[in-house]
Amino acid sequence: QVLLVESGGGLVQAGSSLRLSCAASGRTFSSYAMGWFRQAPGKEREFVVVISWSGGTTYFADSVKGRFTISRDNAKNTVYLQMNSLKPEDTAVYYCAASSRLSNRKADFGSWGQGTQVTVSS
Repeated sequence: QVLLVESGGGLVQAGSSLRLSCAASGRTFSSYAMGWFRQAPGKEREFVVVISWSGGTTYFADSVKGRFTISRDNAKNTVYLQMNSLKPEDTAVYYCAASSRLSNRKADFGSWGQGTQVTVSS
């Protein structure tokens, strides 16, 4: 029900920061919970973080807790993932996704972006 396009990925050194953006089309953006997932080569796609439709509730995977933050600007139909203190283990394709409810399950997200590559070098 919504078209999502990620941007902001790139190649950075360990300890650096990146901010990913996910732009959504349509006027129903504010009714969705928005999540970020990531997939490293040879690995399953894993949950990173989710934010409620109001922006008032967030849940993070343990692997990124304390380093990543998520925010959304419903007026701009955009959700952001601020990644700090990046580690080589964070290297993956990052996907944003939309769900009608708060969830950390891939199956609960009905719309997905195309992904953006994040590579963290030592």
